[in-house]
Amino acid sequence: MKNLNFKKETTTLWTFPERGNWATHNPKFRGNFAPQIARNIILRYSKEGDVVLDPMVGGGTTLIEAKVLNRKGIGYDINPEAVKLTKKCLQFDGSNSSQKVEVGDVRNLRKIKDESIDLILTHPPYINIIRYSNGKIERDVSNISSPIKFCNEFEPAIREFYRVLKPGKYCAILVGDTRKSRHYVPLAFYVMQLFLKNNFILKEDIIKYQHNCESTPYWKAKAEQYNIYLIMHEHLFVFRKPEKEEDVSKFRYSKGMF
Repeated sequence: MKNLNFKKETTTLWTFPERGNWATHNPKFRGNFAPQIARNIILRYSKEGDVVLDPMVGGGTTLIEAKVLNRKGIGYDINPEAVKLTKKCLQFDGSNSSQKVEVGDVRNLRKIKDESIDLILTHPPYINIIRYSNGKIERDVSNISSPIKFCNEFEPAIREFYRVLKPGKYCAILVGDTRKSRHYVPLAFYVMQLFLKNNFILKEDIIKYQHNCESTPYWKAKAEQYNIYLIMHEHLFVFRKPEKEEDVSKFRYSKGMF
C-alpha cells in the first residue's frame, strides 16, 4: 500500500486538493472520482462483510475501496474496457474480500436478487460531457446530449437500485451539472427528483468542490466571453430506502409532491 493520507469528513462540504493514491487508485481514467469519496461513504454507511454495489463501475474506485475496507464488491459497466480496467486495478494483496466485476447494464440488474445489497455507490456520466464509448456502445448514457433523454434512460436504473437495496440502507450518487447555450442545466437536481419520485428519501446533499476547473486560460477566457461562472462543484446525494411500512410523510413537502 502507498502512504495513506486520509481523514473522515464531518461536514457537507468536501474538498480534496490532492487525490488519494493508495492501493491501485490513479487518475488516468477520465471522470473517476477521488478515492476519499468512496472511503468516506463506505465507512459511514456500511460495515465489514457488507455487499457494496457500483453498477457504473468506470475506473473501479468504489470496488478498490470495497476491497481495501473488507466489503464484498459487485461492479457492472456497459463498457467492456471499463470492466477490464477495474479487474486489473483489483489485482492487489491485502484483503480477502470478494469482488465481482462484469459487463452489464445499470437499467437491468437482473442477476442481483431483491433486497440483497447493503450499499450502492456510483458516479454516472453527466450526460455527454465525457463520451466514454464515443458512440460505439448502444445505450451508453454518456452519448446522450439531452438532459430529458438522459433522465428518461436513467430512471429505470433508479428503480433497479430501489429493488436490489435492502430496506433502511443507502444509495450514494455523485452528479454534476452542466450548461446549454450559456444557461445552467441543473442535472443533479433532475436526478435527485427522480430518486424522490421513486420512493427514496434524501439523507444528505454533500457539496464536493472541484479542483483545477479554472486552471486553463481557455476556460477563463470563455467564462468572460460568455458572461458565465465556471461550475466548480458537484452534488454527492445520499438516499435511503425506507424501512417496510415506514411513514415517510414527514420527509415530503406534500403527499402529492411526486
